[in-house]
Amino acid sequence: MRIDADVVIVGTGVAGLFSALNLPRDKKIVMITKADLESSDSFLAQGGICVLHDKDDYNSYFEDTMKAGHYENRKESVDIMIRSSRQIIEELVQYGVDFERLEGGEFAYTREGAHSSNRIIFHEDITGKEISEKLLGQVLKLENVTVLEYTSMQDILVKNGKCIGLKAVSAEANKTRLEAMEAGENVKIQEEIQPGGELPVEIYAEDTILASGGIGGRYQHSTNYPHLTGDALDIAKKHNVRLEHLDYVQIHPTTLYSKKPGRRFLISESVRGEGAVLYNSKKERFVNELLPRDVVTKAIQEEMKKEGTDHVWLSMENIDKDTILHHFPHIYERCLEEGYDVTKECIPVVPAQHYFMGGIWVDADSKTSMDQLYAVGETSCNGVHGANRLASNSLLESLVFAKRAALDITENAVVKPTQDEITYFDTFDAEKYADESKIDGEYAELVNKKIEEADKAYEESQKKNYA
Repeated sequence: MRIDADVVIVGTGVAGLFSALNLPRDKKIVMITKADLESSDSFLAQGGICVLHDKDDYNSYFEDTMKAGHYENRKESVDIMIRSSRQIIEELVQYGVDFERLEGGEFAYTREGAHSSNRIIFHEDITGKEISEKLLGQVLKLENVTVLEYTSMQDILVKNGKCIGLKAVSAEANKTRLEAMEAGENVKIQEEIQPGGELPVEIYAEDTILASGGIGGRYQHSTNYPHLTGDALDIAKKHNVRLEHLDYVQIHPTTLYSKKPGRRFLISESVRGEGAVLYNSKKERFVNELLPRDVVTKAIQEEMKKEGTDHVWLSMENIDKDTILHHFPHIYERCLEEGYDVTKECIPVVPAQHYFMGGIWVDADSKTSMDQLYAVGETSCNGVHGANRLASNSLLESLVFAKRAALDITENAVVKPTQDEITYFDTFDAEKYADESKIDGEYAELVNKKIEEADKAYEESQKKNYA
C-alpha cells in the first residue's frame, strides 16, 4: 500500500504531538505509533517540567543544566530551551494543561536534585500524563491528522540523498483505514483496534519527523516501555545519518525494587526534592539526595556493593502526610499495591535505566544530517542534556525542539499553487509579452495616464478648498 502525505511523524509522545500541533492545518499529516496511543514514555513522566522562574533565574538555570551535563552540553541548545520555556508553558495552559497553583493563582514551584532553586511546575505526580493527554486530545481533533496505532517503522525511504518518507508494517485491523487513505480519503475515525498481523505500507512525505522515544527496551531493568528499542537509531546508522553520544545513558537512582519482571516503577526525584532521604540497611544516610542523578546512582550502587544488598531504602518521614497524598497520590497508591505505606515505612529502591541523552544528531532546528529528515524528543541529540540530564528538563526540551522542527518545515515548505493559479498559468499567453519595446511603451503610457489623473484630482481638490 502507498499513502501520500505532507509530513509523517513517528511517535505519539509529547514531541510527536507538539510537532503536529505546530504544523499548518493545510498540511496532510500521518502519525504512526508502535503500540497504542498512550504507551509512550511521555505518559510516565512524574516529577514535572522546568520553566524559567523569572529573568533573574536564567544564569542559575543555565549553570544547573550545564553542571548536571558535565559541561558537555551544547550551549546554544541550552540557551534556546531556557529562553523558550515560558512561552511553551503558556501554550500548554492554552491547550488545557492543569498545573498546580497556589491560592493566588500563580504556579506552585517545586525543586528536584541538582536544581539550585524551585523552578519546576507539576500536576500531582503525573505531569507527563497530564500534558500528553491534553496534547493528544487536541491532535485527535485536527482534520488534517491521521493516527495509526500498532504501526512500526521498518526503514526510511531515500531518493537522491533526501528522505522522502518511510516503510512500515501495520496491524491487520488497520486494513480498511489504510485502503481508504491509499484512495486519498480523509480518515478521522479512531476506533479501538487490536495488534496482530503485518500489513506493509509505504508513506511518502515531503518531511519526516522521528519522535520514536528512547532505548529502554534494550535493558533488562528500565523505567521505559519495553517496545521502545531505539529502532530509529538502527535505521539512521544504516543510512549514514549522523549519530552522537550513544554511550550517554542515564540511570535513575530510585525505582521501586521488585523481583517481578517488566518495567520498573519510578519514584520521582521530586520526592527527594520535598525532603525524602536515602538509607542503607542500618538506616544510615550515605549521600546528599539532591546531587545530580548520576552521582546519586553511583553512591547507591557503591552502598549496595559494600553491604551486599540488592536495594537501599527511601524514607518519606520528613514529608507530611497531606503533601504525600496531594502531591504524590499515584506513587502512594502504587507503593500500597506493592505492600508499602510510604506514610509509615521506608520503601526499597534500586537504580534502573531511565533516559537516553545521545541519539540522532540534530541542529538547533531539529534537522538531521539528511535533508527532509528531522528528529525530536529522546530519539534526538540536540546537546541540551550533555552527558547527564538535569531533572525535569526532558519534557521541556522535547516540546521546545519539536516546535522548532515544525516551524522549520513550515518556513522551508514548497508553496503549492492553488487551483486558480493553475488555471491561470494553463491559459497564460506568453506571446503577448514577447515584444519588449511594445511593453515598455504601454507601461510608460499607463504611468503617464496615472500621473495626469493624479494632477487632475489635485486641481479639483484645490478648487473646492478655495471656493
